[in-house]
Amino acid sequence: MKLFLSGLRKLVRRRATWLTLGLLAGMLTLIVVAVGAMGNQPGASSRERVVALSLVTFPAAYDRILSFILGLGGLFAVIYGAAVAGSEWTWGTLKNAVARGESRRQYALVTFASVALLIAVGLVATFVVGIVAALIGANLAGTSTGGLNDSATLGRLPEQFARGSLAIIMEGAIGFTIATLARSQLAGIAAGIGLYFGETFAGIFLPDIVKFLPFNVATASVATGAATGGGFGGVQVAALDANAALVLVVVWLIGSLAIAALFTDRAEISG
Repeated sequence: MKLFLSGLRKLVRRRATWLTLGLLAGMLTLIVVAVGAMGNQPGASSRERVVALSLVTFPAAYDRILSFILGLGGLFAVIYGAAVAGSEWTWGTLKNAVARGESRRQYALVTFASVALLIAVGLVATFVVGIVAALIGANLAGTSTGGLNDSATLGRLPEQFARGSLAIIMEGAIGFTIATLARSQLAGIAAGIGLYFGETFAGIFLPDIVKFLPFNVATASVATGAATGGGFGGVQVAALDANAALVLVVVWLIGSLAIAALFTDRAEISG
């Protein structure tokens, strides 16, 4: 617990933590408000208005905003996980911990536990920001917010958040593991981004395979039924049941962390 709290305090003070959260929340706010404003323009087409209303009309806005966060936020989680893991090698933090007698595997896993908690908190904080932005967008679009207190939607939000948190934490674990294997922030971030977009566009050619890959199962696991996977690129892939996708999320999470812990335990630490 002491190691976990120490890691948490360390990450809270890092610029990368606040920069990642700020960029995601800022982009979400700009997009939602801009789309809501566009829907109220006199020259807006019917399609533009439908798209705008889907983001700012409650209760549908709850699902739309959460889906948006999990899509774009997955990329940010990969980058954040890679940045933290890579810094342990490039800044010599891991070497210092080992010199103090810390278990390598335990240190790697506890470090990621701190990352996971901050990712989950960031998901909730960004969602709150998105709801406020949707209210502003609804006002600009002249749309009623009567569905804001829809009991059915609010009743299933806790489950959706639990699934979403697990999914986006898994995506952070992918970045964390890649950067651990690369022992570099820059290489880990670059490889993580490449994997993210590579999986998205691979859905065009290999939909039956891509649906089992991490970013697609993360998207599918939060759906209320059979879902369409896909990353930020919006590429459609074969349907995957939400519960089956959730199982695969757990498999990818455990597998990624096991690889990261095993590599950290056996890697040569010098410098």
